[in-house]
Amino acid sequence: MNFDKDVIKNQRNLHKVTFVVHQNVDVFTEKVYVEILIENLKFCQDEKGLRIYAWIIVSNTVHLIIDSSDKNLSDIIRDFKKYTSKKIFKTIEENEFEKRKRWMLWLLKKDENIWFWEEGYNGKEIFTETDFKIHQDLIHNYPVKLGLVTDNKHYNWSSASNSSLKLTSYSGL
Repeated sequence: MNFDKDVIKNQRNLHKVTFVVHQNVDVFTEKVYVEILIENLKFCQDEKGLRIYAWIIVSNTVHLIIDSSDKNLSDIIRDFKKYTSKKIFKTIEENEFEKRKRWMLWLLKKDENIWFWEEGYNGKEIFTETDFKIHQDLIHNYPVKLGLVTDNKHYNWSSASNSSLKLTSYSGL
């Protein structure tokens, strides 16, 4: 396999990244798991210098436009994915109300190891203001494209409508 697309060459530059749950398990249909994801993004903002310009969380995928103020973006992504995979997996295990628990845990393990996220993050470096706007619009309009809402402002887990995460204002490249 060629993972060149998942190598961030310019660690402090703006990138659009995508994280997909292994086996496309619809984990983020439950608020408790979305909240874990958002809390860890906040931690990465406060403690690791992650800057978020746009974001969306759908049933099994997270799209972000991000950069870093002072740390390697690939290190932040690695730590984010590692922590969220363990925390969400443990929460699924302990969630007595999760009707899909056995099925989800079976799909999210391989050889007794947690495999929550698919490998890679499909990172795309953003070079121009036009690129930024295109990716931001794609992220914000994704729930409309999926048929989840008719107006992106009505989708709860997106920077188009939700202020849970501090957004960094885009000021051009």
